[in-house]
Amino acid sequence: MLKRTRITDPEIYEIVADELRRQEHNIEMIASESTAPLEVMELSGCIFTNKTLEGYPGARFQAGSHEADRLELLGIERAKKLYGAEHVNFQVYSGSTANYGVYAAVLKPGDKVLSMRLDQGGHLTHGSPANFLSKVYEYDFYGVNPETEMIDYDELEKKAEEIKPRLIIAGGSSYPRLIDYERISKIAKAAGAYFMVDMAHISGLVAAKVIPSPVPHADFVTSSTTKTFCGPRSGFILCKKEYAKLIDKGVFPGSLGSMHLTTMAAKAWSMKYAASAEFRSIMRQILVNAKTLAEELSRLGFRIVSGTTDNHIVMVDLRSKGISGKLFQDALDEVGITVNKNQIPFDPASPLVTSGVRIGVTSITQRGLKEVEIKEIAEIMNQVAAAPEDEANLEACRERAEALIARFPLYPAGSFEDYNV
Repeated sequence: MLKRTRITDPEIYEIVADELRRQEHNIEMIASESTAPLEVMELSGCIFTNKTLEGYPGARFQAGSHEADRLELLGIERAKKLYGAEHVNFQVYSGSTANYGVYAAVLKPGDKVLSMRLDQGGHLTHGSPANFLSKVYEYDFYGVNPETEMIDYDELEKKAEEIKPRLIIAGGSSYPRLIDYERISKIAKAAGAYFMVDMAHISGLVAAKVIPSPVPHADFVTSSTTKTFCGPRSGFILCKKEYAKLIDKGVFPGSLGSMHLTTMAAKAWSMKYAASAEFRSIMRQILVNAKTLAEELSRLGFRIVSGTTDNHIVMVDLRSKGISGKLFQDALDEVGITVNKNQIPFDPASPLVTSGVRIGVTSITQRGLKEVEIKEIAEIMNQVAAAPEDEANLEACRERAEALIARFPLYPAGSFEDYNV
């Protein structure tokens, strides 16, 4: 990799090589990140980057589609088998564009949408004022119960009855618990609404069947293919057969143009990998590691939002430690542990400061870390929290973190010989 780039553009080469060094020496705990297998990187830069196509297999707008048709159909069949889906759209570029494809398929400007609040676990593309679609559709929101910090299904049902939305959305970016898809499906049917689940964060766990699947209950299921899916930067949509033509039209020409065949190739490979025993083992360990981290941080005096986690996300309230999310994020980054500041439910702090952090365990689990190492990471985090602006303390923590992660290579030896690192 990068043999030619190293010669033709040393500046770009050095930036990429430096990023490899950062990832190798870093304890990556941002919940939306994972480590792509080497095959995913190979395919993401393969010969299909030369090919432009629009339309669907058998009905393309450009000639020379024979091999691309084979590729897309293979990916679709693998995804259908993996998730037990009746129909798959394999062309969307990301989790966000998957959501846009559903909106384009079933919504008209001014339609009402009911989704989870961003500051309580939702996602920007679910109606945040910061997203342009908030100007197109009329969004209302449900949230979590202040006592349990879990979804308030009674509030959700009441709002659905009151506003009669066209679409109800479940799933998000910082909700650490299981979701009752069956109940929300019944609420949606009673309100005359479509039901969409954005499972971008948990699609790998669902594929491995270590947590319940939304597919039997939702009209539409959207996902990215990074996060726990551990694939390329792309996405997909699953839906019931009755909505197949509607969804495909919503994606093309409704919301996207030509497809990205390189990431489609990597995505198709990932669908096969996600059905493997190796992948299932990693997903099972992710659940163990996340529970272990939540328990250990709680023991050390951190407050865990909702008390625990059922997936790969641990939401931490830092007020018991007297520090902000931003300060803790920045201090951990100095140490070589990457997390992100995040609002907790009913957070009194601004989104730029926050009272909490969101922590994920996918990448480190892929590297082979288990309960013993997770407990050591929790201890390092606690040491950082005790004096987040003390350089001597941070240096000591940095040495601990570096010694820990050095035992678990990011990729097999020799994978990146051309990077000269």
